[in-house]
Amino acid sequence: EFTSKGFSRIDVNTNGGAPKDTLAGHLRGTELKSADGFGVPAESYEFANKRMAWETIPPLLERASPLRSAHLRDPVGPQVHFASESFMDEVAAALNIDPIEFRLRHVKDARDIAVIQAAAEKAGWQARPSPRKDQAGNKVSGRGIAYSQRNGTRCAIVAEVDIDRASGKIWARKFTIAHDCGQIINPDGLKHTIEGNIVQGVSRTLWEEVKFDLNNVTSVDWMTYPILDITETPEAIEVVLINHPELPPTGAGEPSIRPVAAAIANAIFDATGVRIRRVPFSPDRVKQSLS
Repeated sequence: EFTSKGFSRIDVNTNGGAPKDTLAGHLRGTELKSADGFGVPAESYEFANKRMAWETIPPLLERASPLRSAHLRDPVGPQVHFASESFMDEVAAALNIDPIEFRLRHVKDARDIAVIQAAAEKAGWQARPSPRKDQAGNKVSGRGIAYSQRNGTRCAIVAEVDIDRASGKIWARKFTIAHDCGQIINPDGLKHTIEGNIVQGVSRTLWEEVKFDLNNVTSVDWMTYPILDITETPEAIEVVLINHPELPPTGAGEPSIRPVAAAIANAIFDATGVRIRRVPFSPDRVKQSLS
């Protein structure tokens, strides 16, 4: 059973010229769009007993708020799949099954199966349950898998991370991603888009967080809103493009950022045996979780 809860990406729009999308328009009672845009994970897993639902939070609750959010790349997608793909790994661990083997037992769409298998093969995945049992000391490493769909595009990504238990610092060292968006028009442009999505996804997963007090947003500069430093970027991003000339292209601007956070979270669990349930995975938060 899986339930998503959050703001609807349709309710929370940013078109300043439309009354329904502005704070003033909401205060005057302008009708909002349907909340159907929040949704649940887009995937083809099949289980004998499965229930998926969602619950949306009204964007202004019962009063006006100056902290109303706006869209960031792939609205809702990384958040929902951080939860759902972490949950898939938790179930696999409880059953003592390799995370990829568990997914392949339950995913049914042939294209979904193909991207998971392609990512695993390119990454040199060795089947075993998570977490690892062969590590000691402060320096540990792990690998994690996550898979997602977005508007017909399929992605599967393997993350490999190094963790310093003493400092809480995480280096997302390598990513291997298989990407199927139907017919590929511009392979080089597609590859660069995927690489950019992964780097931005790493930054959002490990560092980025808007903080605020009772009155104001306090993340107002690069010191109070840290982003990924160039020295912390992955040393390698391997991309496997799966082309379907017989199918229409289904887009590549946002799908590959969707599974990044979940893949990193699953790699952290593989390395440490600890499940961290809140992003960003800042050093302080990681140290606290590991303690």
